[in-house]
Amino acid sequence: MTTRTTATASGFHEPGFASIDSICCRAGTGAADGTPLVAPIVQSTTFCRDGVDSRAAHQYSRVSNPTVSALEDVLGALESAPPAVCFSTGLAAETALLLALVRAGDHVVCARAVYGGTTRLLQQVLAPLGIDSTFVDATDEAAVAAAVTTRTRVVLVETPANPTLEVTDLRRVADIAHAAGARLVVDNTFLTAALQQPLSLGADVTVTSTTKFIDGHSVAPGGSVVSRDEALLERVRFVRKSTGAIQTPQHAWLTLQGIKTLPLRLRAQSSSAEALARRLAAHEAVERVHYPTIADPALAAAQHLGAHGAVLAFEVRGGLAAARRVAGALRLCRLVEHVGSVETLVTHPASMTHADLTPAARAAAGVRDGLLRLSVGLESVADIGADLDAALATAALEAAR
Repeated sequence: MTTRTTATASGFHEPGFASIDSICCRAGTGAADGTPLVAPIVQSTTFCRDGVDSRAAHQYSRVSNPTVSALEDVLGALESAPPAVCFSTGLAAETALLLALVRAGDHVVCARAVYGGTTRLLQQVLAPLGIDSTFVDATDEAAVAAAVTTRTRVVLVETPANPTLEVTDLRRVADIAHAAGARLVVDNTFLTAALQQPLSLGADVTVTSTTKFIDGHSVAPGGSVVSRDEALLERVRFVRKSTGAIQTPQHAWLTLQGIKTLPLRLRAQSSSAEALARRLAAHEAVERVHYPTIADPALAAAQHLGAHGAVLAFEVRGGLAAARRVAGALRLCRLVEHVGSVETLVTHPASMTHADLTPAARAAAGVRDGLLRLSVGLESVADIGADLDAALATAALEAAR
């Protein structure tokens, strides 16, 4: 059902549909008479002005660009928010957001189970600038509350967590953050707004690596910041302008094409992931399986929009050596440092995404040496399952020799 139509800075119109499926399907499409159906790639670095006092929507592509704006419109609409702020990568988005929110002397409480790049950013980039951080089990509200101080400005969580798929109760953590005068930032990369709406669950900001499921085809790096606080968004845009981290028009256009099928892809991939999680949980070579409906089924059902994501993780019996053997024996599943594509991808976090963490930090975050992260694609679930079974069997034979 159509609820509104808003003119955008890109010159296109984003119809205001109630359905996420419709918002995604109509991403970046023309509406006015004579406009192209598909938003064009505006590759120009600069834009003409009528005079020195011009207030044209776009003046220089480091600041804004029509193709990037078209993507920002739809990403904001997905969360009933103003247009998003898009960046060259997810980590660039997170960096700009933190620079907008904290300064020397401030404090960040961060979930211990998060993307390794987030930990590296806080510990190795921001800490020398005088910004302290404390890492806690975000599923333990008492631990979060105990970590908050009078200097805390941000509580940052990723749910489901990377790579352990732990689920954080956003409403409760939001209450803790707000009681301390801090903002709750949620990394929503694994589910996206199609399967989880953090702003409607009490969060102040969502940050997403659009490189992953939103693009969905492993072709376009990007990141986004979404909030209903327009003053904060303006501050984030100023940081982006000052640091030059805007997304490219080409990558924004590719992401617009990917987002059109986002809900369909995620529902299908989530269904396969849940089936594979059950299958692996029953496998004798697998010690433990991580998936939201295993971690906390009641909270997952309450917080997610009908499905629980395409990412699962499993721990192979035998630790690091066994995980290496399994990863090397897979044929359909591709070993890469990535999630979110239409192909099924496997990652060994301890040696890839979380390799920069100390062994103690990895252990605290639940990133054990035998853990493999699986991003389930759109292949037949039977074919994926057969590949996993064959790899586990091959690894067992190699170990026996």
